[in-house]
Amino acid sequence: MLADCGRVNSLPDGAGVELRGWIRSKRHHGRLMFIDLRDGTGVVQVTLKAAELPEADFQAVSSAGRESAVVVWGVVVHDPRAPGGAEVRARKIELLSASLEEFPIKKGVGPRFLSDHRHLAIRSPKAAAILRFRSNLLKSIRNWFEREGFVEVHCPTFITAAVEGGATLFEVNYFGKKVYLTQSVQFYQEAAIYSLGKVYSIQPSFRAERSKTRRHLTEFWHVEGEMAFAGLDDLMRVVERLVGEASAETLENSRELLKLLGRERSPESVEPPYHRVKYSEALDILASKGVQLEWGSDLGADEEKILTMEFDKPFFLTHFPRKAKAFYHMPDPANPELTLSADLLAPEGYGEIVGSGQRIHDYEQLLARIVEEGLEPADYKWYLDLRKYGSVPHSGFGLGVERLVQWLLGLKNIRSAVMFPRTMSRTYP
Repeated sequence: MLADCGRVNSLPDGAGVELRGWIRSKRHHGRLMFIDLRDGTGVVQVTLKAAELPEADFQAVSSAGRESAVVVWGVVVHDPRAPGGAEVRARKIELLSASLEEFPIKKGVGPRFLSDHRHLAIRSPKAAAILRFRSNLLKSIRNWFEREGFVEVHCPTFITAAVEGGATLFEVNYFGKKVYLTQSVQFYQEAAIYSLGKVYSIQPSFRAERSKTRRHLTEFWHVEGEMAFAGLDDLMRVVERLVGEASAETLENSRELLKLLGRERSPESVEPPYHRVKYSEALDILASKGVQLEWGSDLGADEEKILTMEFDKPFFLTHFPRKAKAFYHMPDPANPELTLSADLLAPEGYGEIVGSGQRIHDYEQLLARIVEEGLEPADYKWYLDLRKYGSVPHSGFGLGVERLVQWLLGLKNIRSAVMFPRTMSRTYP
């Protein structure tokens, strides 16, 4: 029976299995050899006795280096001394592919070396556990959207005008024409809601921010959603349910991964409701901590970190000043200098994981904001068109996948939350 290394302990004693994987480590005791064999599901101990195997096969595996690929046929034996509580005693083994050189990833190598060899470093059980957790999270997010009646849409990567700040656009030569890599699919989702009502997308976004913090990437995966007939309160209820329920489900389904990563986080720790804190209240909190921030300034990483240490669950930071937000944010009718916006911040110093807000749905109001920001209305003609034909109040959000993974797993650096990170200084491998 073909079996997974990570699930051997669920099989009965004496079950015959075939394992296919890579040698993670070996231990020799004379004519007895123990192999830690890994595949995509985990690691299992394989015991080899020279007396029970062809000599040539035993010697071939004995001299094979780390990460050599093998096939093992044997029987399952439950033993509390074995890692995971079970091992496979080999009856036959075949060396499929021996490593040509000594495997370079070893204890003591530094972060830069690991980044340069990321294509090999992701073979470690911990790196694999993070990637598997990320996959579980995205599965839970998709399931949540489908249960709630959202329709998945796929939007362009090449765009002609900025969604967020123009300074963070990556310029591309597109057959002699200047275009950019998308910062967000929001505008295209706004078009889609007039056809489909509630939509979501999961795809990469690109931001040319000159930032080297532990929570910034130049290419990141973005979960974005947009809803017709939705105001700010409707939006925050959706965001907290999505983050809370999808995170709780992922934590529940990833207990073994969390154990491997040494991370203790219960599903209850992410349950809504989440506090709402207005921008002005946040300035008061910061001032009480000795941090003076000029009204109208956006919060930086340092300010967010201080603020998040006051909470043990995610919380919404709402009603940002108009000059701190993009042109499409709906002004607050009670105070036009504020916007109907809400960022969701993770506690423990991790900061923003979701940006969201109600959109301006009036044509003249949106046009005035575009002009006020010094943008060219012609660049946004099709976006303005959406306000000409049955425009309605609507809202949307963008969630950073890597930031949510980083917080849930307590990772020191966001680069660990993505398979091949892209930063200001790294596009290799």
